[in-house]
Amino acid sequence: MKNTSVACQTLFKIDNYLDSLVKKIELLNYVNPLNIEEEKQRFFASKYLIEPKFIYPTRNFDKFKLHREFFTQPIELIQDQHLRNLYEEVIYFYSGIIQCIETVGETKKFYYNNLRSFGTPTETDVENAKFILHFNDENENSAIFKPKYTPQQAEEIFRTYSKKYNFTYQIKHSKTMSAIAMVLNNIQTLAINSHHIFSENEMAILTNHEIGVHMVTTMNGLLQPLKIFSHGFPNNIETQEGLAVFSEYMSGNLTVKRLKELAYRVLAVNSLSKGYSFSKTFRLLHNAYDLEKHQAFGITLRAHRGGGFTKDYLYLTGLKKVYDYYHAKQDLGLLLVGKVSLDFVDDIGYLIDKNYAVPPKYYTDSYHQNNNNNKTIDFILKNLR
Repeated sequence: MKNTSVACQTLFKIDNYLDSLVKKIELLNYVNPLNIEEEKQRFFASKYLIEPKFIYPTRNFDKFKLHREFFTQPIELIQDQHLRNLYEEVIYFYSGIIQCIETVGETKKFYYNNLRSFGTPTETDVENAKFILHFNDENENSAIFKPKYTPQQAEEIFRTYSKKYNFTYQIKHSKTMSAIAMVLNNIQTLAINSHHIFSENEMAILTNHEIGVHMVTTMNGLLQPLKIFSHGFPNNIETQEGLAVFSEYMSGNLTVKRLKELAYRVLAVNSLSKGYSFSKTFRLLHNAYDLEKHQAFGITLRAHRGGGFTKDYLYLTGLKKVYDYYHAKQDLGLLLVGKVSLDFVDDIGYLIDKNYAVPPKYYTDSYHQNNNNNKTIDFILKNLR
């Protein structure tokens, strides 16, 4: 039940206003290029030598006005010190996201703004990635890895899987996305890449990852008294992606092949900190690590879009943290109440105790039972540092 005392009316007023501002700044709406396929063909035709010239969506908000509206919120009137500190962090975090959006496509400016929001891999993260690459992945000729489902067929698989959950959402197909599928939190929509043909393993991964976690936390966030759970806690990406890949693990669909994909993302992001260009990162993946050219292009694109987008290394770090959290017998439900972060798990418990939050209505199906039977996967995850 929402706490409606006079003392907390200011809190809910600020929370609602921040929500109206945050809806304007979905970073992925701005950082994904509009001309991916054209530039991919041009890049391949150049024998991987030219630098792609990506075009990005136009920003549709006044950046200075938006910054001002964030920082003029009277958070000093929030009486609960716990909550006041949380909302200070929220405002600083989203101010950083605005700075990212306003410099998309401006290479170094975007990269340095992005670093403040998402960080960059440590030496340990890079060593973890290289450790994963020592293992043999599954037989790539196995039927489960072969392209099989059209985007339309994939949509039907998503709809069938979603019957596990009593919620509804929209599905759209997109020609301008670097991922093969993703949840758009602000509009409760699943976007499917129109250019991709999906394998059985990809669909098993995506249903558990996108619907089982990202859509579950989207829907749980909408049910919370405070909208901060819906638009996201500071630094929530690492935890949300960790939870999503952990769902792949718990459902028995996480493969060494998939872990290697996450490892290559870490190495691609690490190349940014070394000053690698798009073409040099691509050649590192394609030539040094023998990645197929389309996969190498996709991973390189994800890392270099916008001018240097480091978010992708957080999938592996997040997975390790959630894996350890689960094996320490901690409550996964606390992490499903919305777009929250492990860094704030004590705050989440506090907010539930004070009736500022409610336990999750929807619970990730794969979390009910560990169906991973792959000893190699467990060995890898246990030994990541």
